[in-house]
Amino acid sequence: MAANKAQGRGFGTFIVGFTVACAGISQFSSGLGKLLAVVGGVIVLISLFSFLKIKPLEGKVPKDGSPLGMKLLGAFVAWLGWVVVLVGLHFVTGNGGRIALALVGICITLFGILYILPTAFNRNAIWKA
Repeated sequence: MAANKAQGRGFGTFIVGFTVACAGISQFSSGLGKLLAVVGGVIVLISLFSFLKIKPLEGKVPKDGSPLGMKLLGAFVAWLGWVVVLVGLHFVTGNGGRIALALVGICITLFGILYILPTAFNRNAIWKA
């Protein structure tokens, strides 16, 4: 989960705070719910400040950023897969056709997420320097 003890502690604090805040939001109409929402928000803020404190402990970052065009293309292809699924639901009435279009849309989305985006981010990876 985390690279070191400080990151693990910060992540654990974030999960606890987020859970408490969600419990407070779900019962927000009561006094205890409002208290839990505020306490959870404070715990989340404490964990976020701890994340900022340990940021320099992470390793080197690449000097050059990844190409923006490839990142946008990967995000667009991932989005396009979901558009195929959603639009297909309106045009196809049979269950078999809807399943086929859903599978095609999922394949398009996975292609964008698992092939195009990693290619974009690994182009200037730190281990290639």
